[in-house]
Amino acid sequence: MSALTFETPDAMRFPGLALAWQTLAATPGTTAVLNAANEIAVEAFLDRRLRFDRIHAVNLETLAAVSPSKPLSLGDLLAIDTVAREAARAAVRRHAV
Repeated sequence: MSALTFETPDAMRFPGLALAWQTLAATPGTTAVLNAANEIAVEAFLDRRLRFDRIHAVNLETLAAVSPSKPLSLGDLLAIDTVAREAARAAVRRHAV
């Protein structure tokens, strides 16, 4: 383990990493939006309905389309998830192969 070295991640190669950090600093509930969008986008990629390089675009569009308020209950969180998944599905349709 002492031989491990770490470098600063390349934000151009891995834009999702920077996006994840941004959502952590955003309004509470934003991470739930990103999670839902990413799950929908990855599912579409695995089903060959979306190119891999479009996953990030779906995530960005979903984050732009959904403005969550701070979830105060599990019900609030599930409502954010539902809205985000619908927005992500719409974004997948726009970017479909």
